[in-house]
Amino acid sequence: MEFTEWLERHGVAQALALGGLALGLLFGFMAQRSRFCLRAAVVEFWHDQFGTKLTVWLLTFSTAVIAIQVLLLAGWLDVSGTRQMANRGSLSGALVGGLCFGAGMIMTRGCASRLLVLSANGNLRALLSGLIFAVTAQSALSGALSPLRQEIATWWTVEGGPSRDLLAVLGLGHEAGLAIGVVWAAAAVYFARHRLQGFWTWAGGIGVGLCVAMAWWYSYQVSQHTFDVVAVQGITFSGPSAEWLMRVLAPSPPPIGFDFGLLPGVFLGSFIAAWTRGEWKLEGFKDGYGMRRYIAGAVLMGFGAMLAGGCAVGAGVTGGAIFSMTAWLALIGMWFGAGLVDRWMDPPLNSAPTWVQP
Repeated sequence: MEFTEWLERHGVAQALALGGLALGLLFGFMAQRSRFCLRAAVVEFWHDQFGTKLTVWLLTFSTAVIAIQVLLLAGWLDVSGTRQMANRGSLSGALVGGLCFGAGMIMTRGCASRLLVLSANGNLRALLSGLIFAVTAQSALSGALSPLRQEIATWWTVEGGPSRDLLAVLGLGHEAGLAIGVVWAAAAVYFARHRLQGFWTWAGGIGVGLCVAMAWWYSYQVSQHTFDVVAVQGITFSGPSAEWLMRVLAPSPPPIGFDFGLLPGVFLGSFIAAWTRGEWKLEGFKDGYGMRRYIAGAVLMGFGAMLAGGCAVGAGVTGGAIFSMTAWLALIGMWFGAGLVDRWMDPPLNSAPTWVQP
């Protein structure tokens, strides 16, 4: 059956939702098995450890960059009309939002995608943090925090189009983007040979990166095989989290699409990965300080993600792999924000004041 015929049979909305569900399942499974998490990678980097978590993140990011640049060079993908490229962007929002998100993911001990993965493994701390993340993201999008987000976003802006394309700004093409991805991959393989053990650590890191590329490709293919207006999009967790919150609470839920299937797919994929390996177990808070820390971190992440235009996956990998200038600035903010807060809240145990111990 041809793709166009399949779209006509199922409808565009349902096709997008099914694609999101399938890629979410794969993403959740691979992320759980590989322990993919930007927060863990940043901690290793700032502690000069260059261990497993940083290597997994490098594998994911380089895989996404290489796969997406190959798709662009082959003419199988066009991201020029996406919101990360075509719309007017906020450099101040990307930087401040990235700093907020990075600080928050240290406090919650996981980025947005990691919280969803851990929630499916029975981690009640991650579940509560994820719910607060979604509430804050919706508030920043169209609620009480929206005026503050809009104000910060106007401080420093950039026009859409080539001005927001980092490769175009540098006078480079997709060949250079592919070369950059290969360099990152070489670094990932170098560290992986010395630090990664087990098939799933390798396969999971690469698999998460391929999911990011496949999401771009799939939504683009749907847009090219229908007369309906379909937004070309990748994997992110801030917008879908806010959307699912409104789907549960609002009397008129948003229409279904790719994001409708993504979050349930990630949750189910992670649950399957944990259950089949005997890793599912209920975990809660140990004290009041831990709960306050997680709540504050989730608020920072929710606001930061909406201000930056995406979470650690949405901006950091999905946007970074297409070389969106604002996505790279947000990613840099996440690394620095996380590094600073990690040094403050989680210093080495032999030098940490008792009041900041986790």
